[in-house]
Amino acid sequence: MKHIYSILIVTLILVSCSGDKKNSVESVIDKGNLETIRQKRGELVIEQQALNDQIKLLDEKIKTLDTTKHVPLITTFNAKTEVFNHVLELQGNVTTKNLLTITPEYNGILTNVYVKEGQKVSKGQLLAKIDDGGLSQQIAQLKIQADLAKTTFERQKRLWDQKIGSEIQYLQAKSSYESQQEAVNQINQQISKTLVRAPFTGTIDDVITEQGSVVGAGQTQLMRIVNLDNMYIETEVPERYVANVVEGKKVTVELPVLGKTIETKIRQAGDVINPANRTFKVEIEIPNDDKSIKPNLTARLKINDYTNENGLLIPQSVISENAEGSQYVYVVTDKDANGIGVAKRVIIETGKTQGDNIEVLSGIENGTEIIKEGARSVRDGQSVEVIKYKEEGNEN
Repeated sequence: MKHIYSILIVTLILVSCSGDKKNSVESVIDKGNLETIRQKRGELVIEQQALNDQIKLLDEKIKTLDTTKHVPLITTFNAKTEVFNHVLELQGNVTTKNLLTITPEYNGILTNVYVKEGQKVSKGQLLAKIDDGGLSQQIAQLKIQADLAKTTFERQKRLWDQKIGSEIQYLQAKSSYESQQEAVNQINQQISKTLVRAPFTGTIDDVITEQGSVVGAGQTQLMRIVNLDNMYIETEVPERYVANVVEGKKVTVELPVLGKTIETKIRQAGDVINPANRTFKVEIEIPNDDKSIKPNLTARLKINDYTNENGLLIPQSVISENAEGSQYVYVVTDKDANGIGVAKRVIIETGKTQGDNIEVLSGIENGTEIIKEGARSVRDGQSVEVIKYKEEGNEN
């Protein structure tokens, strides 16, 4: 305490002397002697430096003796650059182009069903048969007539080649043979429609119509066939992402029901904007080696639409906004060994958000110490005490 009193007494003496010097300064100015004025100014500069040194000693002693510091307690983190991959989160449905409900091409009775549910079939394999309504008998008769027309034509042709007979007889025989062949082909085409074949290799998922039922061409659903090899996810993306969500972009697919996460990419991005909802379609390829992924499963998608190799991310909770709409954060400057520093308000420009974090485009640099806890209670230029210093995400 005696030391403090001594410093105070010295300060008071200096202050009182400065009052006398003020009068002396006025008298020196009144004399108008340039050399004397310069000399007096030099003396005052020396005295001012002495006062500053004394004030600094007093401040340091106050800091030592003052056990109840009236400064806000804060925590901070260091902004650091990192690779910032922004993702667009959407929902999609698993589907496949090889999922088809088969309908007949012919009206009649479903006489035979040759497959059952869960059976694997090959492309072109016979699945079912519809009664042909007597076409088989008609084709037999037509074939007899066609064979006769063929024999007649061949004989007439040999005669014509030998210049025997008239040309009209040759042409009539040829026309009769060709018409009979065409009639046989037409009946064969009708009969082929009574045979239901697999349009592609896959699995019979469901037999819908039982054997013996009357079926209608293009109306009655016979069975459903599916192939799980070529699966993909379809989703609709808002038009504002049309420049960034393109073919080849990386996608993280989450299938909550299966507990699976798959890294894949966009295989096709639509070129047409739907005027009804201002979106465009995107197809995302998805491997399905174990056949566990089924059509119509719901999928959560994270599409990488933006990447910054040197992104600065900070929590949105530390950002405030002033009356002009500008965003700012408080940083710590002039921090001493005891953790005492000065809060400084810094205007920043922000970019894309990701979860609770936001990208900072300008205003702060890599390594800037930013106030986190207590950011809402400090003022620009206020002294603060850092009670816990940590790197963002790593506490010390």
